[in-house]
Amino acid sequence: MAYNVETPIPSAATSLLELEQRVRDDLACLCYPPANWVVPTASDEQVHDVVVIGGGMCGLVASFALIGAGIQNIRIFDRSEEGLEGPWLTYARMETLRSPKQLTGPAYGMASLTFRAWHVAQFGNDAWAKLDKIPRPMWMEYLSWYRKVLDLPVENGVEVKAIQPEGAFMRLTITGKGARETSVLTRKVVMATGRDGMGHPSIPDFVGDLPEKYWAHSSDEIDFAALSGKRVVVVGVGASAVDNAAEALEAGAAEVRHLIRRKEMPCINKLMGIGSFGFTAAFPQLGDARRWQIMNYSLRTQTPAPRGSTMRVSRHPNAYFHFDAAVESVELDGDEIVIETSQGKSVRADFLILGTGFGVDPLARKELDGYADKILLWQDRFTPPESEENDQLGRFPYLADDFSFLEREPGQAPWLANIHSFNSGAAASLGKVSGDIPGISEGASWLVREIAAKLYSENFDQYWQRLLDYDTPELRGDEWTASPLPDSVAVNDRKQA
Repeated sequence: MAYNVETPIPSAATSLLELEQRVRDDLACLCYPPANWVVPTASDEQVHDVVVIGGGMCGLVASFALIGAGIQNIRIFDRSEEGLEGPWLTYARMETLRSPKQLTGPAYGMASLTFRAWHVAQFGNDAWAKLDKIPRPMWMEYLSWYRKVLDLPVENGVEVKAIQPEGAFMRLTITGKGARETSVLTRKVVMATGRDGMGHPSIPDFVGDLPEKYWAHSSDEIDFAALSGKRVVVVGVGASAVDNAAEALEAGAAEVRHLIRRKEMPCINKLMGIGSFGFTAAFPQLGDARRWQIMNYSLRTQTPAPRGSTMRVSRHPNAYFHFDAAVESVELDGDEIVIETSQGKSVRADFLILGTGFGVDPLARKELDGYADKILLWQDRFTPPESEENDQLGRFPYLADDFSFLEREPGQAPWLANIHSFNSGAAASLGKVSGDIPGISEGASWLVREIAAKLYSENFDQYWQRLLDYDTPELRGDEWTASPLPDSVAVNDRKQA
């Protein structure tokens, strides 16, 4: 294991099997899975009702919710190998999750599906009480178990290359060693594509002329062992920047210097202070000005790296935090990287790591080539007050209540209503309910309720005919005997008497 926790208790295997039986019993009590109610689509080629792109946390809980809603004609694609979905065992390099261990995450209202239930089944209540934060690899183990115990049909090694309209449907071009065909048709698409699912890694212009062997983004595969004895500069001080700095230091880097444009370290995770069910429920209804106000404030104050991650760096004497030191330019001097800063001082390094996060930009998504520019963005819909301008926030898609894209110009791309952005790109419109652990189940519930309503409305005539054709009797005719009314005159006579 890549983390240090108590070893499983001797009866852990039995306990985990007992938990899995409990999950199955709970699902049976909830009548899961219900019968599929969606009318089949008449077509020469099979048409799926929903295709979910992504088999990580967002894709798993969305798929569980779809099946639980009686929408079973679905496919789930993930480009990664099984067990490597999402960032947890790839470019995520923190030791533990930031989220408190008790959050229910993708459990979707089922106690037996929580991380706590899974952990206690293997390690016991005492170990749960001692656990501080969830080790990152352990979270991936939990998600793999979640997928297994729910029997979610994720197809690994399948990458969606393009999403194109075709009549009333969407055609997905797919590739990869797990692909059984070259394309599929579907009525709805759920892009459960995670942190970079509606954009791309943010790459500053200053590395434009720097050969790629001298730098990497924090989401790239990095050979940290090769950095032993090297001078490393990390741009930024967010969570990913700090985690990558720690990895370089632990691999034996000669020194690691953070170049930080801010004048001081961000220390408060502001959204933690207002997180509640009320906030989650109200955010989509707050109006454009208030939603922008909250998101802009959050982006500007920046979410700090966790305390443990930061101390993982600062405990090394060869780690340095340089504030008010924005990168102005980068160039090569032989094999040395020369970085000019806003302080007028230069820093020399052997390797540069960009902890610059991800940008939201639908135009960067290759799956949407040919019509991404028709997607309504926040900058098209809302003009912020002076001093609240934010180009980054302006590029977020302005979504409908069901996570679907809206058209920049009505009538130009009506098929956008069939693509649901259930990823970090939804944050500006609907809040953090489609990427982060705290609100993921609420987000899945909203998403699936709205998809179900669309599927039903689009085939209303067929459901109406089902109503008309339904002829299974509740009563057989032998449950009662008809009785004549008594004579009215006799009744009146008795009343007069």
